[in-house]
Amino acid sequence: MANNNRRVVITGIGALTPLGLSVEEFWNNMLKGISGCAVIKSFDTSRVETKFACELKGFDAGNYMDRKTARRLDPYAQYALASVFQCVKDSELDTDKLTSEQKARIGVIYGSGIGGIQTFYNQAIVNNNEGPNRISPFFIPMLIPDIAAGYISIHYGFKGPNYCIVSACATANNNLIDAYLLIKNGTADAMITGGSEAAINEIGIGGFNASRALSTRNDEPETASRPFDATRDGFVMGEGAGALLLEELENARSRGAKIYAEVVGVGLSADAYHITAPHPDGDGAILAMEMAIKDAEIKKDEIDYINMHGTSTPLGDIAETKAIKKVFGDHAYNMNVSSTKSMTGHLLGAAGAVEAIASILAAKNDIIPPTINFKNPDPECDLNYTFNAPQQRTVNYAISNAFGFGGHNTSVIFKKYVE
Repeated sequence: MANNNRRVVITGIGALTPLGLSVEEFWNNMLKGISGCAVIKSFDTSRVETKFACELKGFDAGNYMDRKTARRLDPYAQYALASVFQCVKDSELDTDKLTSEQKARIGVIYGSGIGGIQTFYNQAIVNNNEGPNRISPFFIPMLIPDIAAGYISIHYGFKGPNYCIVSACATANNNLIDAYLLIKNGTADAMITGGSEAAINEIGIGGFNASRALSTRNDEPETASRPFDATRDGFVMGEGAGALLLEELENARSRGAKIYAEVVGVGLSADAYHITAPHPDGDGAILAMEMAIKDAEIKKDEIDYINMHGTSTPLGDIAETKAIKKVFGDHAYNMNVSSTKSMTGHLLGAAGAVEAIASILAAKNDIIPPTINFKNPDPECDLNYTFNAPQQRTVNYAISNAFGFGGHNTSVIFKKYVE
């Protein structure tokens, strides 16, 4: 895709997940195989079919921003800012010492699959009960999914490219891909990217229940997210945010930055098949992975790990498995694959960012995070899914897949960074 020699590396990461409110907590609990799922506590579930989800636990916006700012942000945007604050701190980028010229070369592409659904829900009630004259003046800014990127740029004074891409559950991967390409082609020297989501409320759960996408395993919520298990019955809703700082390699070296990994290949495609169901043979996923491998200029048998989209839906897990076998042939059985959604649930627009972080840490630490909650084999899911416990292995190249309603498919390849 890119046509020059500029290399792109990851120098900062931040995450809020159902497994913890920092990258360290998230990673440590993931390696322990902990489930982030429990009975929903944030709203009365008496009117919805699914009564569990992977909620954030203990998040306090006041730890990241003043009350005035927090009141003017939907929860999804609060999570976004918090993840970026973590990321920039982790990167040790001293934003106060950057010149105007340097800030003009740093951009923000940060998205949300749904945006301010809690704000929409609340203000729809206000409109219904009190009329449109009582709607909050901040309703529209709190609702739109690009406002997080705007707030991030305002906070740091970054004047480079600033926008968000919305592609359902592929959102964060699409944002990361654009950030990568902008650095590769010389438009920017560094980019903040990622995704966030906060859709665990009555209308969010009710909407996905109506589409028959969610698990309804109310009797055992902790094990409801069970990708590749024969008894899987739908995905589990999650919430949270992930952020990454991408930098041009020489720019990162010049400031002595620590480097987590290198982004070396990206792929994106459309199923052109159905608004919610994946192509049954994984055609779009095949195109995305093939494109990413070609972009990375590597051999297929160099891939060591795939963090699968793996949502725990009956159709999706089979389609992605078929796609991997089609792309990799015999090597499909030599790789480790796993679905970290078995622990975090499906973070929708944040999934790609959080799973990118998991893939990067797998390569950095040479360890594969597990797919938990597996008991019952599915004959159509026969890959090495790293069930129930992490596995040590050398990871030189990792793919992170993210697919979305509408038939959006994205694949990103991370390479272990060696100076």
